[in-house]
Amino acid sequence: MRRDNVSDLNAFLAVARERSFTRAAAQLGVSQSALSQTLRNLEARLGVRLLTRTTRSVAPTEAGERLMLTIGPRLEEIEAELAAIGELRDKPAGTIRITSSEHAAETILWPAMQRLLPGYPDIKLELSLEAGFTDIVAERFDAGVRLGEQVEKDMIAVRIGPEMRMAAVAAASYLADRAVPASPHDLARHDCINLRLPTLGGFYAWEFEKDGRALNVRVEGRLAFNSARMILSAAEAGFGVGFLPEDHVLEALAKGQLVRLLEDWCPPFPGYHLYYPSRRQPTPAFTVLLEALRYRG
Repeated sequence: MRRDNVSDLNAFLAVARERSFTRAAAQLGVSQSALSQTLRNLEARLGVRLLTRTTRSVAPTEAGERLMLTIGPRLEEIEAELAAIGELRDKPAGTIRITSSEHAAETILWPAMQRLLPGYPDIKLELSLEAGFTDIVAERFDAGVRLGEQVEKDMIAVRIGPEMRMAAVAAASYLADRAVPASPHDLARHDCINLRLPTLGGFYAWEFEKDGRALNVRVEGRLAFNSARMILSAAEAGFGVGFLPEDHVLEALAKGQLVRLLEDWCPPFPGYHLYYPSRRQPTPAFTVLLEALRYRG
């Protein structure tokens, strides 16, 4: 491929992603007029229009969208390989972007980072805390963190934490005039505190299992949050039954602030895994991070 073709394709991708010649020109460090001429030359060579231009907006045509989907990931792989080669020095360096839930970041990632970063001053870390799932390829993250059972099959997954359990809990004050649930079906008669997951577009279905029988329960209640901390606070205050990772509630259980329910319906399940695209070559900095996070328990 001619070198100017690669340069022109990079210019096209910048405009198509930014939907703006102004922002793309600033990103590439060229003038808007030069960038516009580059795109016209590329379209002339290909014999097809790649961008629809109006006085207010820029958008890819059908051909442009196809080019973005096919060429974009390949050029990103080339850039990643060049970056990896550039980072081959005495000390690993570079920025690592990771998307994670707040719980995984607090319990797994940040403790590991506190141990790792002082010894590697040239490594930079960006954590993006999301309640839902993120497409790490489309959003240009180096890696993501999910529970093991949720990792997509085309990803490399590395275990970074122990098995986990969920816990259904309520305050003694809430249970004072209510029957303690004997099975997940009994939760229909209780005021439950819901967790909203933005990616799923609704409330989390509480997941139970006993003797090989899995049961997902849609609960009802007056309160719903997108924060585990708020669910814990509401449960401690006696506003209903909460369903949280076990490590969130151990202290409250030990102090008698909460009572555990349906424990025999909450078996362990695969804990957190760091995952990244199988076709992407890890940089030295990422390899150092991976080894620091790898679970060896």
